[in-house]
Amino acid sequence: MESNLFTPLRLRDVTFRNRIGVSPMCQYSSVDGFANDWHLVHLGSRAVGGAALVMTEASAVLPEGRISPQDLGLWKDEQIEMLARIFRFLEENGAVPAMQLAHAGRKASTAPPWQGGGAVAETEGGWRPIYAPSAEAFNADSIVPTELDHAGIQNVVRAFASTAQRALEAGAKMIEIHAAHGYLLHEFLSPLSNTRTDGYGGSFENRTRATREVVGAVRRVWPERLPLAVRISSTDWVEGGWDGDQSVELSKRLKALGVDLIDCSSGGAVPNAKIPLGPGYQVPFAERVRREASVATAALGMITTAGQANELISTGRADMVFMAREFLREPYWPLKAAAELGVKPEAPVQYGRAFITG
Repeated sequence: MESNLFTPLRLRDVTFRNRIGVSPMCQYSSVDGFANDWHLVHLGSRAVGGAALVMTEASAVLPEGRISPQDLGLWKDEQIEMLARIFRFLEENGAVPAMQLAHAGRKASTAPPWQGGGAVAETEGGWRPIYAPSAEAFNADSIVPTELDHAGIQNVVRAFASTAQRALEAGAKMIEIHAAHGYLLHEFLSPLSNTRTDGYGGSFENRTRATREVVGAVRRVWPERLPLAVRISSTDWVEGGWDGDQSVELSKRLKALGVDLIDCSSGGAVPNAKIPLGPGYQVPFAERVRREASVATAALGMITTAGQANELISTGRADMVFMAREFLREPYWPLKAAAELGVKPEAPVQYGRAFITG
């Protein structure tokens, strides 16, 4: 089998040196949303390691849209400077710098996982209210959110567009809109978390409205020459929830609005989902969306080996492979994968001697 994992991919005017992307990974290491040296090293090492795309963690478009008080954000101009430094370093080392824009919805104001992940009191840096499509908590231990009114929804739409403009100023070359994992936009999409009876709830058309409005607003300020991605949860893994059929139809709508890549994840809407974890368990979603919606897709989820990643690209199941935990274990995974597949690794000159064979 050919080593198609290391063939370039072009989306609009941006060329990715291979098909390997670094998925957004929350670091819970910011103060007031600002990036810092941790983010420079964390993201920069993956660019040095050969990834074609390096994406920030979910970055809040509003302070109340953070998952935790320690989340990265880009809701004000002062947060641009350090991100610009990071994005310059990524690009200087061959990676496309990208930013995932997010709003946590009813999962906001929670603690980092190593602190238990529960609701954070206002006295401990949390905030109230938090906002969602419907006034229903994620679980029994979660904060009950305030239902967004029409003006609140439009404020969120504007915030996504304003943050995209700041990301452009910082030097990002791709934006990903986070509409997965039970956060705000996914909450609108899923009938399990959206019980509204107005124009943003009920029918597929209404439940997808907020996501489509966000995408439209971002695409209007994001340059035509640069690609736009959306991460979706392809299924809720619960009967009566969001599913593959709806994911295909939404992807068709998003492509028409100017989306270039669908990042196919799953789950997160409700706490009781039974997810059949296993190597490549989400790849079929990327394959189906790619085939039926005729849009480029990224596959992710327990992809760990060079052969596994190369196979799904070479057989046309997806256009890119996004990895997270494997990049935590091995920042230089692409360089090692290239050598394993018989491709000359594009190592930095400073590291070249480590990848000379023979």
